[in-house]
Amino acid sequence: MEHNCGFINDKKAFRYRAAAIIVEEGCVLFAGNDEDDYYYSVGGAVHMGETSEEAVKREVFEETGLNYEVDHLAVIHENFFIGSSGLKGVDFHELTFYYMMKPMGKRDFTSQSTTESGAKETMHWLPIDELDKCKAYPTFMKEYLKSEHRGVEHIVTDERD
Repeated sequence: MEHNCGFINDKKAFRYRAAAIIVEEGCVLFAGNDEDDYYYSVGGAVHMGETSEEAVKREVFEETGLNYEVDHLAVIHENFFIGSSGLKGVDFHELTFYYMMKPMGKRDFTSQSTTESGAKETMHWLPIDELDKCKAYPTFMKEYLKSEHRGVEHIVTDERD
């Protein structure tokens, strides 16, 4: 059993994640499941003793069945939000390293991935120019993918009500 870098204590939580930005043919890859009414970034918890780059490669493989290569670290995201589903009401402080992955020209996946609560995950290609019509997290992705970038960006969002 791997140990995730994070904790939940008395309705407060910290989570350290690694996530991928995978773009193919004007679309970006997001994940979804039957429990939540929104899309979310492909990725997951960094395990103790694992680098964020190792974690993103592992998570992308688990969710897509493909071995994507990292292009570069793109965003360090600090996110504050209130949890949903099985973590409803938990006050989260999340730190995510977003890696731009090298495109592979693949659009079909054989994912056997599930959420921590056991819900089957599915992969969804969302058109970048229509992201503002989707309920997708992180919310910064909509604007980020529509502009040019150099270096690593540090983005802070607070989605608590």
